[in-house]
Order: sequence, then structure tokens, then C-alpha cells
Amino acid sequence: MIVVRSLVKRFGLKAVLRGLDFSVEPGEFVALLGPNGAGKTTFLRILASLTRPSLGEVKIAGYQLPQQAAEVRRLLGVVSHLPLLYNDLTAEENLRFYARMYSLPDETQRIGEVLELVGLAERRRDLVRTFSRGMQQRLAIGRAVLHDPEVMLFDEPHTGLDQDACEMLDTVLREVAARQRTVVMTSHDLARVGDLASRFDVLSRGQIVASIQRSQIDPDQILAFYRRAVEK
Repeated sequence: MIVVRSLVKRFGLKAVLRGLDFSVEPGEFVALLGPNGAGKTTFLRILASLTRPSLGEVKIAGYQLPQQAAEVRRLLGVVSHLPLLYNDLTAEENLRFYARMYSLPDETQRIGEVLELVGLAERRRDLVRTFSRGMQQRLAIGRAVLHDPEVMLFDEPHTGLDQDACEMLDTVLREVAARQRTVVMTSHDLARVGDLASRFDVLSRGQIVASIQRSQIDPDQILAFYRRAVEK
């Protein structure tokens, strides 16, 4: 579903990604682990077609980025550090805008389901600018799953969420995984993703330095391996 070869991303003279190779099978849930500054957000922005690579090949579902970005975006659900919401629209109006952009059938029913899922049904008619950071993140998660995309990209989605919202997000992630959607989620906190992902890739200094299947190693060993990898 995702194929990345020899990916390089430079900002001026600084190389953030350095010849990165990465691939994900359809239905696989990959946790991309790494410390702050490892290049995780930059990598996900390239996958989401929000920034262009300097060198290398990126394909999602056979479509080439950045040349076929429009085709790729139809397949994606993205939760990033920016909520990508319209502050002067209500929660319901935001979801309706995206539902129409994706030509969803039965949009009213689906919007109601998503608002219930993310715990915002009672705030559906409130303007987004009145929401807390955590509530905006809840709605951003709803926006991302609204059209049941084939590929989900989550950039440290637990950030800014309280415990109840984190549990809601974990429920969403398990439902997405159960539907065999392809998921890539970045994190610097293995404890948050340890029981969610089927594979753990470690990103350090702009390269993948380890890839571990859940079935091959227990959580304590994954944590020890992760710490060794990022300290190299």
C-alpha cells in the first residue's frame, strides 16, 4: 500500500530524512517510533502530500507522489498537529463540508455516527473556535475517519488529549485496524502504542534503524531495543 525508496528531505543544507526506505502492506498498522527531531512529522507530511521530498520515490496505492497527489488525498485520513478545521463553522458544519468534498452518501447519518464516536454529539452546533485544544483534536479525528479512508496517517494523535479522549482514540484506532485499513502512526511514547500496532519501526536521525513485528518480540524487549536504537 505504501512504498518509499531512498527518500531525502532537506531544509536548506540540513537533511532531515537521509535515504529512508519504508513499506507497508495493505491492512498493516505500523507505529513509527522516534525521539523529537527524528524526522517523523516531516515524513508523515510527505506521505500526506503536504510537503514535497527533495529526492526519492513515494507511492501510495500505486499512485506516485507528488505527481498524483489529488488521487492519493482521496484515499487518506490524516490527523496532524494542525486540526485542519474551520473555526467559524460548527462541529457539524465542518464534518458536512468534508462529507460533501468526499461525496459521501447518507452524510447526515454518518456525521451523527462520527460525532457520537468522538464524544461531541452534544456540541455539534457549537463553533469550533469555542472548543478546547482537546475537543478540536477529537473533531479532527472525526474528520479523518469520516469517509472511512483506506490509509490513515496519525502524527502523535494522543498529544493534547485527556485520559477519556485517549481511550476514545484507542477505540477508534482498534476499529480502524479491525476493518483492515492501513495505518501509520508516529509516536515517541512506546507505552501509548505498544498494544495497538502490528509492527514497530524506529526512526533515528532521518533513517529507519529497526523494524520489529509484534509477533517476534515482547513489549519489554521492544522498549529496550527502541532505547538502544535511538541512542546510537
